[in-house]
Amino acid sequence: MNQKLVSLTFGALCVCGLSFSQVKTKKANTPTAPDKTVSVQIDSISDGKNLDAIEMAIVADSLSAKTIEDLQLASEIDQKWLDELYSNELFDSIYASVTDLKYDAVDYPELPTDTLKARLHKLSSKTPFNIEYNESLESVIKSYLKHRRNSLERLMSLSDYYFPMFERELDNYNIPLEIKYLAIVESALKPRAKSRVGATGLWQFMFATGKQYNLNVTSYVDERSDPLKSTEAASKYLARLYEIFGDWDLALASYNCGPGNVSKAIRRSGGYENYWNIRPYLPKETAGYLPAFLATMYIFEYAEEHGFKKHRPEFRYIDTDTIHVKQMISLDQVSELLELPMEELQFLNPSYKLDIIPYVEGKNYTLRLPRHAVGKFVTNEASIYEFVTNEMNKREKPLPQLFESETKTTYRVVSGDNLGKIARQFNVRVSQLKQWNGLRSNDLKIGQRLIVYRTQPSTSASKSVANVSTKPTVQNSTSNSSKTYKVRSGDSLWSISKKFPGVSIQNIKDWNDISGNNLKAGTTLKLSR
Repeated sequence: MNQKLVSLTFGALCVCGLSFSQVKTKKANTPTAPDKTVSVQIDSISDGKNLDAIEMAIVADSLSAKTIEDLQLASEIDQKWLDELYSNELFDSIYASVTDLKYDAVDYPELPTDTLKARLHKLSSKTPFNIEYNESLESVIKSYLKHRRNSLERLMSLSDYYFPMFERELDNYNIPLEIKYLAIVESALKPRAKSRVGATGLWQFMFATGKQYNLNVTSYVDERSDPLKSTEAASKYLARLYEIFGDWDLALASYNCGPGNVSKAIRRSGGYENYWNIRPYLPKETAGYLPAFLATMYIFEYAEEHGFKKHRPEFRYIDTDTIHVKQMISLDQVSELLELPMEELQFLNPSYKLDIIPYVEGKNYTLRLPRHAVGKFVTNEASIYEFVTNEMNKREKPLPQLFESETKTTYRVVSGDNLGKIARQFNVRVSQLKQWNGLRSNDLKIGQRLIVYRTQPSTSASKSVANVSTKPTVQNSTSNSSKTYKVRSGDSLWSISKKFPGVSIQNIKDWNDISGNNLKAGTTLKLSR
């Protein structure tokens, strides 16, 4: 019995050993097969048949299959608006100089202290301000003379346009005419200047205060940027502040920080009412406000003695006039019809936020023009409004049909062309043509190439034009990936910034240590930090 059991056991062990010998083991040094799609024989549990198991290839994420890009034109518009809001070097430098005034002694031997004292005494005798010599005021005056000469000369040229309208309104409300210098401290004579807290215009009105003094703000219009209306509002406000304090120094201080802060400073000083006595208790910006105002007044009043040379002003207020509009009209339509540079119209009409003058029943919106263009407009008024009406009827309607993406077109100027004619040919605006090509005027040369962005309806076949070559919008050699740019003849900071989306005028100035706006052909500019 035991022998039989032993025999069975031995037989079973032999069978097991034979079965295990059929399994191949993988040696440690056996090379692995390359990572490919392979077929492996496996047993199917359901029916016992062999099936092929296929290894699936990895598919890339569909989101990464496309490069998502912004619309170039919209991006350029955004950048232009940001530049307008935040990249005004002159306004920012003056704002910073008021908030961060330093009162250290400044070495400026051209203005001896005794001479300054005599001039300040003479200035004080003919103004209602308390202009008394002190070391802080001397420091500010000499600092401005030494470090801000170029910007002051530019402001003197601008003042030839703005000061006559300021003086007329100030005189109407019995305000000292020297208050006109306050607009330099407030806004550097920039009608669209906007502070970090939202104060806007030549006289820096906040939204609520502007409403209180009848400065209307709508989607189309911001009357805080209207030179005449904002000056009238500032005159009313300053007259009211003078009634409260009976002192022009304190009225100016309260214009900056509010009557409540001035009354607190009077309390904290122990009851003093002289600006220089309560100055340590005023907010930091207001503490530098009156010294900046008095320093500006002194330099403008004694500009000749300090050798300032005014740049020739582009406009004088007396050489302009206004027309009441009878229907909605855009500045680029006026530019096209009257052959006026768009920049001139924007300068003369700064309160129109979208460069469109609306027509509203009961409101009087005006178009300010150079005098030589006023007669041309009035004589052709009927045909001008007829043209505007036709233009408005051709405006794009909401989603009329599907549109293909924009295409970039190069147009060669031929004899008889002008910007208006080319704009009508491609159904675009003159201002767009000038923006796309960095044009600063309406002048064109025969053979000159212009870039035009066209949007073609997908339902219509594109028509060929003899002297037009159309290409898909592609990123050309002047892309933001370039690190440098070589200045060509006719280039400006503005035109260069438009060639590099995301690069502002101030970026170019900062990265290349440029203080002014003049560029020399052949200069290599850095276009990244």
